[in-house]
Amino acid sequence: MIDTPEIAAARTEAERRRARLMATAHVLQARLSPGTLAKDAWQGAKEKGADLAEDAVDAVRARPYAATGVVAAITMFLAREPLIDLAGKLVGAAKGKPRKRPKAPKKQKMETAE
Repeated sequence: MIDTPEIAAARTEAERRRARLMATAHVLQARLSPGTLAKDAWQGAKEKGADLAEDAVDAVRARPYAATGVVAAITMFLAREPLIDLAGKLVGAAKGKPRKRPKAPKKQKMETAE
């Protein structure tokens, strides 16, 4: 069977479009590979972290006393138990009495039924 010029042109066009479709599929496959996705996510996280750090530095420069107060409040909250113990010792030493720690209640033995 002999191809007419229109059929030959249509086949050529179909092959050209098939080649473009396959090239697009290969590009998409490379973009959606796990390694590429992980690399892009890591890069985005690094950029966001750098932006946040820069914003934090700018905020501290704008209000150094407020930033110092916030850091001090957080530190005091996290170290509240040792600070309370220290304050108790200081108050006890000022009164001339050593601070007594409360004794833990004694554990009772459980009787087993035989």
